[in-house]
This record gives sequence, C-alpha cells and structure tokens, in this order.
Amino acid sequence: MQEFNRLLSSIKGAEIAPIYLLAGKEPYFIDRIDHQLCEALIDDASRDFDQTIFYGKETQVDVLIETVKRYPMLAPYQLVIIREAQSMDAACWEALASYAEHPTPKTVLVICHKYKDFDKRKKLYKNVQKTGVIFESSPIYENKLPAWITSCAKEMGLSIAPESTVLLAEFLGANLSAIEKELEKLKLVIAAPATVTPEDIEKHIGISKDFNAFELQKAMGMKQFSRAFRIIQHMSHNPKNHPLVLVLSSLHSYFQKLLLYKGLKNPGDAPKVLGVSPYFISEYDRAARHFSMRQISSILHLILKADLQSKGIEGPTASPQEILETLLLKSFSV
Repeated sequence: MQEFNRLLSSIKGAEIAPIYLLAGKEPYFIDRIDHQLCEALIDDASRDFDQTIFYGKETQVDVLIETVKRYPMLAPYQLVIIREAQSMDAACWEALASYAEHPTPKTVLVICHKYKDFDKRKKLYKNVQKTGVIFESSPIYENKLPAWITSCAKEMGLSIAPESTVLLAEFLGANLSAIEKELEKLKLVIAAPATVTPEDIEKHIGISKDFNAFELQKAMGMKQFSRAFRIIQHMSHNPKNHPLVLVLSSLHSYFQKLLLYKGLKNPGDAPKVLGVSPYFISEYDRAARHFSMRQISSILHLILKADLQSKGIEGPTASPQEILETLLLKSFSV
C-alpha cells in the first residue's frame, strides 16, 4: 500500500518515468496506476494524437516499436499503454527489453502485466530497474482488508465505522474494485461528516447488518446459541450472498485468532498479532473467557471437518444449512 500511494503521489507531482512495468496478481492497483497516468499526461485535446493503447496478443512488434519511438505532437509526453501484456508473444518482449535500455525520453510506456508475477530473471525486468519504475501488485490479505477499506473511504472523503468495514470485507471479500464501487455509491448518499454505519450498509448496499458471517462468529464466540441458530437459518435462505466456503473460512479465521489471543502473554500485543483493529480486541477478550484453548482447538477441528464435508471429501452429503447447524451443535458441546 505504501509503495502504491507513493507511486500515485509521484505521478500527481509530475515525477514521470519513461517506462512503468506494472505486474502482479492484483489487477486493481495496476488499473489505478494506468488510470492515474492517463489523467496526468493526456487531456482530451491530445488524446487522439498522443495516446496509443495496445492489447496483449493483438500487439504487432514492429508497430509497437515504431510507436514508442515517436515523439508527442501536442502533449508534453506521448503515452503508450500495453494492456493484457501477459498475452504478448516472445518477439514483443524481446523488442521491449532492447528498447528499455535506451527509452525515448518523451514517451511514457506503461506495461500492464496482470494476474501473475513478472519473471525477475528476464532482461526487460533488469533493464526497467535501471531506466524506469517497477510496481509489483500483490493481493491484500484478509487481515489487512478492513484497513484498506478505511483508507479507500478516507480518500473519497468518507468516514466509515469499523463494523462497516468488516461487513464489506466479509460480503465482498478481496474484490477491491467491487469494494471501491460500493464506497462510491455510499459517497453519493451519505454526506460528510457523517460516518458510514452498518445500517447504511444494509440500506444502500443490501448487506444485512444482523445476519452475516461476522455476526455468526460473534454469536458463537459469546456462546449465544439461539442467536447463532437464527443467523444460520437466515443465511441458508440466501446462499448466494453467504457461500458456505466463505462462512466456514470466516469462522476458522475467527477461532484461529481467538486461539492466538488466549496464548498471548501481553494482551497489548493483540492488534498486531491478530491483525485486527484495536476496536475489536474487547470482543476477543470477552469471547476468550468462554473457551479454553482445548475447546477452541476442538472447534477449529470441527470447522475443518465441516469444510471437508462441504466438498464431499468426508462425511455424508448434506446441505449447507445442515452442515452449519451440525457444526453449531457440536461446537456448543465441546
């Protein structure tokens, strides 16, 4: 995130490199940098003359090299973007590696290589290290997602409650583009300085604030059987919004963090060790009083068995509702 923010700031500050190699498994950051360069370098008047976009396997090597060696007509820089670059043929990569040794000073070449890491042994990678900028776009891990949502909302001028970030993270997962779109919707209906609440999420996005995996794990952590059972029943009526695999993943993550919390010698280290906001530590503290470490380990084993059963690997065939209800009953009897 820090590298991403620094790169955006440098582009906004007119610190422009001749080549950008944007590569990695997370497409969101690559698209954002691509968009930022388009906004910074090309206006509507010069777009037809000084911006060229190539697409992966359709790229012809001779046309590409001829284009990057041209000079701008109206804008200070000519912008050449290769999208879906991971689909280019070997001849294009070889030609780009040679070009990267001495890039045209008034051309900005942007190479968007998505969904996989770039081979650092390649000549192009080594040459761009010397003459341009390399950005490695990595996915955001689950424990970092709420913080990213808070940061993204702040960038839009939105304040968002911690519970709301967890709702979005639980419902949308690490689909950063989808999260950004939902935050943009909220920005249209919630005026600053108001804070985005779970009620806002439910009203404007359609994510229930009371019946979701986040609330299920809280109910199980507090040993509130009836509430947990009602949540399971509600989620079972909306399976598309609550895929079993994601519910079980959420429960496993929660009890794994609860186990870590039980083992802490210094509770003050909890936010860092668990990877959660300090806001939620009191919840883990209350839940930890209801379980021994042995009980938590047993519940983690039950969640694993439920996951195997859902995949047809272990146990009889059962519906998602039956699997969750059985998990709940066994968890409350350990």
